[in-house]
Amino acid sequence: MKTIYSIIAAVVAVPLLLGSCASKKAVADGNTSLSGRQTAVSGQSSVQNSSSAVATTAYMHKVADNKVYADNIVGNMSFNLQAKGQNISVPGSLRMRKDEVIRLQLFIPILGTEVGRLEFTPTYVLVIDRMHKEYIKADYSEVDFLKQNGLNFYSLQALFWNQLFLPGERKVSDGALKKFAPALDAAGDAVPVTLSAGNMSFDWNTDRATGRIDEATVNYKSHSHGESTLNWQYSNFKAVGVKQFPAQQVFKFTTTATKTPQTMQVSIRMSDVKTTSKWDAVTEVSSRYKKVEARDVLQRLLRF
Repeated sequence: MKTIYSIIAAVVAVPLLLGSCASKKAVADGNTSLSGRQTAVSGQSSVQNSSSAVATTAYMHKVADNKVYADNIVGNMSFNLQAKGQNISVPGSLRMRKDEVIRLQLFIPILGTEVGRLEFTPTYVLVIDRMHKEYIKADYSEVDFLKQNGLNFYSLQALFWNQLFLPGERKVSDGALKKFAPALDAAGDAVPVTLSAGNMSFDWNTDRATGRIDEATVNYKSHSHGESTLNWQYSNFKAVGVKQFPAQQVFKFTTTATKTPQTMQVSIRMSDVKTTSKWDAVTEVSSRYKKVEARDVLQRLLRF
């Protein structure tokens, strides 16, 4: 893009340079020369802005078009959690149905018995602790790490599904793509895409050739709630129809909202990625389980 702009600038500069060598008569008619110069500069700016807008729109459409068409993503996984000096690895499964649920199930190694379940729906978050027969069911305003980051179900869904999102919006329409700012002049094979909204900033690292999202970062800063960062990395892309889905996802959450800074990292490595639809999207909690007060979901996970 810079090369094209340089050519345009050079073409416009030629008559200006010739004009500087004009006779005294031409200088006497300075108002006319100035008007022409202003028109040329204005035209240059208009062409630059137009070319930039077209390139930006085209690239953002390329990024958005990477989303998979399937309504269901299902697969067995290896789940690893690192937090508070602990490093826990267990088998599990990931089940997602678009606009309905994101479900992570954790199992006891070898035995395969479910030990815990974390579930996100559009209206609530559900955490089930099978070992202690307890559960949390809360709306998003009651879950600290979601509330402090301004995230809802649809933003979390976009992160799990390797897609763009707008805070507070259900989906990103074609018209809304203009809100994102890709740095097309960045060096290298990656194109950073940024978005700001109040106390939050969003960054996506995308592949220049394909538009694929390889990394997403959400930053939240507040005088009352400190600073929190959620970084999400994607790799090991596998074919799902004609699109690609990241079978490996690593997300790291850091926050200063608590008395002492905390960091948690979760790694999900799916051994297979299927689009099976024969499963129930609603979890029924046994009456034998005790409902406990809504607290930080991340701290509850450490008990699994």
